[in-house]
Amino acid sequence: MQNNFPKIPLFFSLTLFLLSLLAFFFFFREINNNNEESRLREKEWQTEANRRNEIKTLNDSVKMIEEEKIRLETHFAKSSDIVPFLDTIEGLAPKVSVETEVSAVDVAEDHSGLLIGMKASGTFSGLYKFLTLLENSPYELKFIGMDINKETASKWNAVFQIKLLSFIE
Repeated sequence: MQNNFPKIPLFFSLTLFLLSLLAFFFFFREINNNNEESRLREKEWQTEANRRNEIKTLNDSVKMIEEEKIRLETHFAKSSDIVPFLDTIEGLAPKVSVETEVSAVDVAEDHSGLLIGMKASGTFSGLYKFLTLLENSPYELKFIGMDINKETASKWNAVFQIKLLSFIE
């Protein structure tokens, strides 16, 4: 019996099949590697996106409380803010037609506040309104002493001794 089966095409077919199978497994492995790398990159990206969102939320929170922080800080005078504090106190006087002059500024012996001596002159009602404005200022003030004298029929002089309790050295 004679074998009429062609062996050369079978050999080429098997070789082509093996090469196709090798190419398939190579590309399959590369695709899996790329998918794994893609998952890792996506996880890193998501972590960075979450971090940026947290930073944005934190910045928004800081901006929301900034006004409250500034308002709170206005109740305290730091040693570097003495001049603006004194300007604020002196700025109240023209509102009620009173003339003021700061005569003394000193830190209390026990460092519990700032001592301020102030002279004021004007009408009695103006001095009273000035005193009311000082009491209602955003600073915590304690009036240690006050001396009011009548100079003329309509002009009064006052000397205030004030302690700024909300003073931070």
